[in-house]
Amino acid sequence: MNLSPGDSGEAVGQLQRRLGAAGFIPDGGVSPATYCSATEQAVRVFQEDRGLPATGVCDDVTWSALVEAAWNLGDRVLMLRSPNLRGDDVAELQRVMSRLGFDCGRIDGIFGPLAARAVSDFQLNAGLEVDGVCRTGTVEVLRRLSRQTGDGPGIAAVREAESLRSGQPLDGRRVAVGQFGGFSALSRPLCAALKDRGALLIQTDEPDAPAQAAHANLFGAEVYVGLEASTDRIARVTYYSVPAFESAGGRALAHLVERHLRDVVPRLSVSGMRLPILRETKMPAVLLTLGPTQVMVDRAERIAEAVFLALTAWSA
Repeated sequence: MNLSPGDSGEAVGQLQRRLGAAGFIPDGGVSPATYCSATEQAVRVFQEDRGLPATGVCDDVTWSALVEAAWNLGDRVLMLRSPNLRGDDVAELQRVMSRLGFDCGRIDGIFGPLAARAVSDFQLNAGLEVDGVCRTGTVEVLRRLSRQTGDGPGIAAVREAESLRSGQPLDGRRVAVGQFGGFSALSRPLCAALKDRGALLIQTDEPDAPAQAAHANLFGAEVYVGLEASTDRIARVTYYSVPAFESAGGRALAHLVERHLRDVVPRLSVSGMRLPILRETKMPAVLLTLGPTQVMVDRAERIAEAVFLALTAWSA
């Protein structure tokens, strides 16, 4: 789905209803079934809230986020299935489980094997039927116990931060490097430097984020670096962050990349976002969005050297 200002019809009406259900329709309302300026602004605000690029255009990623926002914990049965269930209800389950000390991985709103195992562990400890399925009974016990917990970061965030503090040399580490939009000129010298340093490397240039993430996850990568071309004058490094979880490893690497790149790429910003490639990867990850494309390609060797130095410092 790709809806933008000026569009009209039932699809726009559905978009407005979902924005309203999520609490993002302005007080003045919108023009029904018309992608008016108020609808555009509501989309922008929703995108900013969700850590997505605030374009005001409802693309597939924004629509999926709106669909996921409709789910509250307890609305449906959560279980391991393919494709994995996704939604705000899963994210809430992960937040509560993590604060209770049951490790379901990073809070990404995806009910995968780690979440199912954490539910089983919780059920065992709570004296419930152990099947890894989160039904009403499990939710009720979770909510009761969650009232006794604080607002700490949870076990997933603590584990990643501890792993970051321990550090490992780059030699022998599994590194995934991905590129979107014709940035192979940047990824090639970076990969060559990593190989020379002894890193175990996987390169991926799949056009969509889920495919790149799947390759990195299957490889068992310990860190992911993505390079994304932009036709706009955008220079930013992003890492995975949502209100209840922040990737400590991703944040540390993003700031190291900015430090080493600031003399090569001016006005480079760092921010935590919920972009698909950062959400889908299961390891610390950063995405470099750089443009104009040709200007960045002309600086490929310097950019690759800076990113390599940042990775080396991050793994030390």
